[in-house]
Amino acid sequence: MFTKILIANRGEIACRVAATARRMGIKTVAVYSEADANAKHVAVCDEAVLLGPAPAKESYLRGDKIIEVALATGAQAIHPGYGFLSENAEFADACAAAGLVFIGPPASAMRAMGSKSAAKSLMEQANVPLVPGYHGDEQDADFLHAQADRIGYPVLLKASAGGGGKGMRVIEASADFKAALASCKREAISSFGDDKVLAEKYLLRPRHIEIQVFADTHGNCIYLFERDCSVQRRHQKVLEEAPAPNMPAERRAAMGEAAVAAAKAVGYVGAGTVEFIANQDGSFYFMEMNTRLQVEHPVTEMITGTDLVEWQIRVAFGEALPRKQHELAIHGHAIEARIYAENPEKGFLPSIGTLRHMDTPAAVSFELGGAQGTGVPAAVRIDSGVREGDAISPFYDPMIAKLIVWGADRKQALARMAQALAQYKIVGLATNIAFLKRLVEGDAFAGADLDTGLIERNQDSLFPAAHAAPSAALALAAVALIEAEKDASAAQSGANRADPWGQALGWRMNFPYARALSFTDDYAAALPAKAYHVAVTYRATDWLFARDGGAPQVLSLMQQNGADLSIKLGDTAVHGTVRRDGELLHVFTGGHHYPLHYNDPMAHAGESEAEGGRLTAPMPGKVVAVLAAKGQDVKKGEALVIMEAMKMEHTIAAPHDGLVEEILYNVGDQVADGAPLLAFKAAA
Repeated sequence: MFTKILIANRGEIACRVAATARRMGIKTVAVYSEADANAKHVAVCDEAVLLGPAPAKESYLRGDKIIEVALATGAQAIHPGYGFLSENAEFADACAAAGLVFIGPPASAMRAMGSKSAAKSLMEQANVPLVPGYHGDEQDADFLHAQADRIGYPVLLKASAGGGGKGMRVIEASADFKAALASCKREAISSFGDDKVLAEKYLLRPRHIEIQVFADTHGNCIYLFERDCSVQRRHQKVLEEAPAPNMPAERRAAMGEAAVAAAKAVGYVGAGTVEFIANQDGSFYFMEMNTRLQVEHPVTEMITGTDLVEWQIRVAFGEALPRKQHELAIHGHAIEARIYAENPEKGFLPSIGTLRHMDTPAAVSFELGGAQGTGVPAAVRIDSGVREGDAISPFYDPMIAKLIVWGADRKQALARMAQALAQYKIVGLATNIAFLKRLVEGDAFAGADLDTGLIERNQDSLFPAAHAAPSAALALAAVALIEAEKDASAAQSGANRADPWGQALGWRMNFPYARALSFTDDYAAALPAKAYHVAVTYRATDWLFARDGGAPQVLSLMQQNGADLSIKLGDTAVHGTVRRDGELLHVFTGGHHYPLHYNDPMAHAGESEAEGGRLTAPMPGKVVAVLAAKGQDVKKGEALVIMEAMKMEHTIAAPHDGLVEEILYNVGDQVADGAPLLAFKAAA
C-alpha cells in the first residue's frame, strides 16, 4: 500500500481524504494557496506546502507545481478530490510520466467522457438510452435550427464541453432558436473555450438520478445504487438523497446495469458517476459521466456502509474491488444538504466573511467500516473544511459543510435533517440554512414530489415575505443584553461588589428603573427594516417586558449557559441562543434565526447633534481618551472621544465628515449628562 499521498485539493474533500488515509496508516501532504495558509486541510495533513497566490490558476490549477511538490515530499500518489484538476486528462498523463499514481480514472476515459457529444456517441454504441437529440459536429446555425425543429420543442441547447449550468438554454419555440443559439455559443466560448453545442429534447418535470459506479484494473465493475439529485437551483444541486424515492427494484437494476455498460465502454477504473435524466413515467436517458468522486458521495457511503475514498486508494494501488455486486445492499435512507455561504433571497449570491460563531449539530464520529463496510452509519455526519474563526474568501467555492443524515427510512431521515438544520447556527455571514430547512420541511420534498424545477415551482413557500420577529426572540435579545451588562460591570467593579452604584443591576432607590430598547430587523429581504420598541422595567428578581406599546408581561431568566438561555415570558417557557456580533444580535429560537440590529444609544451618542455643531455626553461619566485635535478634519464614524460610564466605555464618533473646531474637555474630566464634549462643523 502507498505510504504517502499528496492531496491536490482544499476544503472538505481534502479533509475527508486525509481522514481516510490516516485510518489506513498513510501519511498525507497538503498543498495550499496563500489564502489557505491557516485552512483546516493544512492543519489535518502530516505535511503542507505552499503552491502560490490565492487565485486557483496560480495555485490549485498548477499541475506542474503540484507534481514537483509530490516528488519533493516523497509522495507516491496524488488524490485530486473533485473540481480543480480532478478531470484533467493532461494532469493525469503528467502524473504517470513523473512516476506518480493518479488516484482516478485513466486519462483516456476522461477524454472519452469529457465531450458530451463524443460521450453520447459512445453510449449509443453501448446501447445506453439517450435523450432524442443531435450530438454531431455540424454547427451551422440553420442546420442546428432544422435539428431542433425535428426534435420538437421545448429543446435544450447545451455546450458540448460544459458543466455547472453554463452554456445551457431552454428554447420554447422555433422563432426563439437563433437568438438562444447565439447566446449559448457566446457563453460556451467564454466559459470553456469551445462554442460547440448539442441539442436535445427538453423533458418536462424530469428527475436527475445518478448511479455510483466503481471499477478496478482486474475487469470488475459494479454499481453502488442510485442518488436522487433533482433538487437544484441554476442546474446546481442543493439536496441529494439515496436511495431515490419511489424507485422500483427493476428500474434500479436497469439503471445500474446501463451505468456499468457506460463505464466499461470507456475502460473505466476507479470511482465515477453516470448521470441520467428520468421522466416521471420511469423512462431514463444518459446525460453525462463525471469521471471523479462526486460531492454527494457520502449518501451512498451511508446506505452501503462503504468508504469510497478508501476504495479509490486501494483500486489505484492495484487491488481488486473489496466487494462484489451481490454483496451490496441498501440499508436505510440518507440525505445530504450543502451548507453554503450564500444569500438565497438575493439569487443565491455568495457571501464573503468570517465564521465568527459556528454551532453545529451533535454529530457522531462516523465509522464506515473500511473496505468491508461493517460499520453502522451515524445519525448525523458533517463533512467540513472550515472551523469557527475561518474566513470564506472570494477565491473558491463558498461551501461551509455538507450535512448528512441517516435514518432507518426516509421519514426518519427527513426528521433528523430538519432537526440538524435547526441546530446549525452560524454568525458572521449569510447562509442558506433557513432556506434548506424550509425546503426539507416543504410539502414537495417531504412528499417526494421531485423534479429539477421543484424550487422554481415552490417560490412562494421557499421565499416567504419577511415576517415580524416574535416577542420570544425580542425577549431573548433583551435578557442577553441585560445579563451581558451585569457580567461586564461585575468584572470591572473589583473590590466594590457591594456598591450598588457600581453594578449594572437596574437598582433604584425610590422607583423602578424603566428602560427602552430599540431593535430593527437585519433580514436581507426586509425592506425597509422593521423597527421594534421594547420596554423593560427592572424588578427585584425579574422584569416586566412590553413590545411596541403592548401590555406588559413578566419576564424572568430561568437558566443561562454561555449564549444559551432559558427564559419565561408570561406563562411560556422559551429556549434559545443569542450570539452578539457587533451591533447585531443573532437570536436562534424555535428552529428559526432572527438577526436583530440593536440600536445602542451609547454607540451612536451625539450623531443627532451634528446640526447644532456640538457632540454631547450621553450620560454622566468621565472622559478617558480624546482622539481628535482642534482643527482636525475627520471622517464619518471616526472615534473622537471615549467616555467611561457605568463601568463601561462608550465611544463618541463623528456623525458626518467635518472639522473639529474645539475640544471642550480633557482626559480625566467628569462631565454631566448632555454636556457638549467638542465643537464640530459638518463638511459642506
